[in-house]
Amino acid sequence: MVASSTSPTVLKRWVAFELRKLREDSGLSRDDAAKAIKGSIQNIGHIETARSLPKPLELERLLELYGVPERSEFFLELRMRAKKGRDWWIGFDESTVPEYFKLFLGLESSAVKIESWDAIVIPGLFQTPDYARAIIRDGDPSLSNTEVARRVELRIARQEEVLDQEDSPQVWAVISEAALRLQVGGPAVLRAQLAHLVERREDPNVEMQVLPASAGAHTGTEGAFIVLTFPTEVAHDPGCVYSETRIRGVYFEEPAQVSAYRDVLTRLKVRADKPEDFPGWVKRTMKDL
Repeated sequence: MVASSTSPTVLKRWVAFELRKLREDSGLSRDDAAKAIKGSIQNIGHIETARSLPKPLELERLLELYGVPERSEFFLELRMRAKKGRDWWIGFDESTVPEYFKLFLGLESSAVKIESWDAIVIPGLFQTPDYARAIIRDGDPSLSNTEVARRVELRIARQEEVLDQEDSPQVWAVISEAALRLQVGGPAVLRAQLAHLVERREDPNVEMQVLPASAGAHTGTEGAFIVLTFPTEVAHDPGCVYSETRIRGVYFEEPAQVSAYRDVLTRLKVRADKPEDFPGWVKRTMKDL
């Protein structure tokens, strides 16, 4: 997946993340790193926050300083791809793809595993156009028809980018019973959405579970979130958790934070009905409609 990723946003983040962790593990300061490349502390800061990429010679000197010169080829490949790559959402304007959302789109399309918990609505990766349109339109009535249409287009493009590729990630969604029953767009739209879920579940890389209302209080009551796992080649990346509010997206990237959310998700999976029960849940819900 690292070798196939084309997102400059993600590749720059991986280079930055790995170099910072290698420096810290070596017990070196930014000043030490700056002296090794005959640069400034500010220069190292820009590299370690993904504001800029190190030059090839700088990269080699830093890796030698950190005691891992054998990883030069790997990092040089990441750097080359970051320079030549193109983010897939580049054709959408700022009103459709806000700045805070760009990193998530890149991370999601580069993950090897995507796990999610949704308490109110069907996950965006599995929404039909009509369902997505109703969610977006009713969620923000101030949007014009054109703006709604563009956001729906982005959501469908996102699905194609993540789910319809040869190297698609493993996707595991835990969905509340309430989300299955909320009549977004009306009964007909929901019925078509539920049928689409059953179809998507047939994908070999997709698994779904329902958390029934009878489960009572649980670890997911604080709201929806997505846990992303990245390729093992990115040795120091613990993964990332993404949660969204009406105002902005929130990223949790520290190991302890990611671990806490993974624990929450594990508990939700245990409380939810078994994956093989999912089609039965959908059929009963459709019958009730």
